[in-house]
Amino acid sequence: MEIGKVSESVLKRTILKPLSVKREEVIHGPGIGEDCCVLKFPSEDLIVMSTDPITGTTKEIGKLAVHVTANDIASSGATLVGILLTILLPKGFLEEDLKVIMQDVNDVCTSLNVQVLGGHTEVTGAVNQPIVSVTGIGRATDASLAMSCNLDPGDDLVMTKWAGIEGTGIIALEKEAELRGQVKQSLIEEAKKFTSLISVVEDSAAAMKHGVKAMHDITEGGVYGALWEMASSAKVGFEVQLDHIPIKRETIEICEFYGINPYQLISSGALLIGTQDGPGLVKALEAAGIHSAHIGKVTAGKDRLIISDQMRQTLKPPQSDELYKVIK
Repeated sequence: MEIGKVSESVLKRTILKPLSVKREEVIHGPGIGEDCCVLKFPSEDLIVMSTDPITGTTKEIGKLAVHVTANDIASSGATLVGILLTILLPKGFLEEDLKVIMQDVNDVCTSLNVQVLGGHTEVTGAVNQPIVSVTGIGRATDASLAMSCNLDPGDDLVMTKWAGIEGTGIIALEKEAELRGQVKQSLIEEAKKFTSLISVVEDSAAAMKHGVKAMHDITEGGVYGALWEMASSAKVGFEVQLDHIPIKRETIEICEFYGINPYQLISSGALLIGTQDGPGLVKALEAAGIHSAHIGKVTAGKDRLIISDQMRQTLKPPQSDELYKVIK
């Protein structure tokens, strides 16, 4: 495709045609000549919004883009209603590949009952790989909100799933040829499946049924980054037991091969939760089929500590995600 907005025919057959979800809150959705969408919510509802691009990979970016924004909305205690989708493509990008992106977008939207509200698709010389950016619009109530700033000293910290799962999956997909012969092929194949674990929508819903105070999805910066961000938002400290943080063998081996820290590796699909009843929440999550662990406690003051039998480490502010040492 050539530089500029995609043609009306491409917009109709490749962007709009695959979209199948319709929600009652959406009064006006996407269409030719429409630059805005219109939604109507009950007057007592809160509107929750979030935006995120996918820049660290070119694999499965339609799926990743929707999940990452859906995770942000779910982690706040809100329900995602719709998304605005911006797709920037390099010159020469094939329409067939754009169809794959849109099919992935629609598949995830269908699974989550989320409507595409509108967006923009353009071929531009400003990018050398496809970029997908999603803005999510959700609805919540005062009672459902679970923002990071709600943490208090004495709260328990619970984590769902495993550290570094998104980054592990991306590396396995992007660097499979490089990994062959260095780690077992069966391990690579298993790691490639980790991108199917990147949603926290079910984690959030199950946690909220039990009762939570704060939630934060573990994205760039990994577990350590998410811990730091939650603590900064609430102006608290924490003590976390390193050996309580769940991690898969595939992540350990791939991170060891590349010499990167799995606890600073992007981990979409894992959710960090503040609650007054950590053990009870873990039981509730496990009953819902969601792996989880009670990893630590919120403390007063500014000390942010990672503790193991061998060390007592003061956590430092998050730096660039470890993924970018591998995917350059």
